Formats: sequence, C-alpha cells, structure tokens
Amino acid sequence: MRRSIGYVSLALAVAAGVTAGVVRATRPLADLSVPALGTTPADDLAATALLAVAVVLAANGAYFVTYGFAVRRATKRRAHDLRNVLRLAFGALALAGVLGVLTDNWVGLLVSLGVVGFAVTFALQQPLLSLVGWFYLMLKRPYTVGDRVQMGEVRGDVIEVDFFVTTLWEINGPLVSSNQPSGRVVTVPNSQVLSSEVVNFAGVGFPYVWNELSVQVAYETELEFARELMATVADDYLGDEMADAIDQYRDRLAETAVELEVAERPSVNVVQQESWVELRLRYLVHHRRATRVRNDLYERVLAAFNDEPDRVDFPLGRNR
Repeated sequence: MRRSIGYVSLALAVAAGVTAGVVRATRPLADLSVPALGTTPADDLAATALLAVAVVLAANGAYFVTYGFAVRRATKRRAHDLRNVLRLAFGALALAGVLGVLTDNWVGLLVSLGVVGFAVTFALQQPLLSLVGWFYLMLKRPYTVGDRVQMGEVRGDVIEVDFFVTTLWEINGPLVSSNQPSGRVVTVPNSQVLSSEVVNFAGVGFPYVWNELSVQVAYETELEFARELMATVADDYLGDEMADAIDQYRDRLAETAVELEVAERPSVNVVQQESWVELRLRYLVHHRRATRVRNDLYERVLAAFNDEPDRVDFPLGRNR
C-alpha cells in the first residue's frame, strides 16, 4: 500500500515537472494576458510553483517507496526507527529543494540557512536538544519501542519514539502500584536521556531482573531449614527458566569487565530485625512477570511454612 502511494506521488511529480518545463517554454499565460506579480512574469511564477510541488511529491514518493522496501523483513521496532529516520531525511531534502526552487539561488540558500540556523539555535534550544537526544537514541539504543523503562520519576512501556518526545504507557504512577499499567499515556522529552538517568528493565537484549521476596519469621524458627525450604519452593516453581536466564546472564557479564558471583538457583539471605528474622528470597525473573511470580511464590512459600508448624514460627504481631 505504501509503495503504491509512493509510485503515484512519483508519477505526479514527473507530471508536475514536465508541466513546469512546458509552461516556461511556451509561456501560455502571457498570451492570456495574465498579470505579473511585481517584476516576475506569471509564467515564471506558475512554473516555479509547479516545480515546488514536483519536489514535494518526489520526496513524498521516494519516502514511501524506500520505506516500503526497507520494512519488508524488518521487525516492528526496526520499522518504527526506519520510519523516523526516513521522514527526517526526506523532509530535509524536500525543504531544501523547495527553498532552492523558490529562491533559484542555491549558494544564497546555503548562506541563508546558515544564518537562520544560527538564530533558531538560540530560539529553540529545548526542541533542538530533544532532537539531539533522538539522534543519541538512534545511535546508542539505550531503549527502543516495546522496552520497559524509567526516566526520572516516570516508568512505563515505550510506545513510540518521535523526533522530540518519547511516549510511554505508564506503569505504577499515582493511580496504581505493583508494576501495573495505570492506563495513562505520558510523553517525556528526548532531551532527558542526555541530562538524567534512564533505567531499561529489559537491559540490552536481556529481559531478566533480580527480584526479592521477603517473609518474616520468629526467632524460634529453624533458620537453615526455613531457608532451604524457601529456596526449594522457588526452584521448583521457576524450573528451567531461571537456569536458562542464568546462562544468558553470565554470557552478558562475560562481555564486560564486571566480575560477579552468580548463584545457580534461588538463594535466601537472612536479615535480623528487632522482633523477627526476615528471610529474603532472591531469584531471576522476566521483568514483565515479576509481580505475578512474586505473588505466586509468596502463596507457595507461606503454604510450605504452614505445613511445618513445629519448625517454622511466625512473629506474634500482625506486622509481617
């Protein structure tokens, strides 16, 4: 469909260009006594307008044809990026072409663009900084469409990355919690990637994150037994998924200079509190399933602890 639109635009561009040449060669408006605009004959004005239309149609047609061929085997994320890059490139070419046709002076056009660009830099600092941020996003790829990110105080899934803003489907926020969508759409200036931290929960091709689940038990609990039982429940639930994720995690670490000790299975750390002992289960999970997995693990761990009342005690208070 896009390529069909492109071919039609290119055909119209050729027709407009040929018509402009015919008007300049035959000067039909002079025979009709059409008045001139200032010192410019009506035929020249008509030819210039047709050439400007031809340039716009040609740029539009070339964009649709190029985009149609480029995205045939591209993923949705790659197609989104290609669309923005091609829009910027062909838009800039169309603008330069139209200005060149209207001024009929390419050297003067370049000088004028330099002067105007210098003035615009001061007048539009923030939008230009956001445009620079977009170039950074295209080159370094700190995140892309579909990733779950946190930018400043905003967290969400990336819907679109335009020239000036990134659009997020909000997660958490003031309406909900527990990593759940709020239903709101938030736009963040691309300049923020240059001035503040950006957290990508999907990493760069690695969508797993470390999570913790805390359960409070009494000091009378057999801690070694409770720790092993908690880790076993998590290991049975996560199965081979965590083992595969651990292998990927180690491969990613091997590509860096960072050296970390990575546990083979879920582990449990003990934290001493004033009136109880806190058992913190640590495990690797896909970032989009983190809340659901935590809820399931909590139910399974509590059920396993309740099956061992002689070895696992809970604090007498309700604060747990």
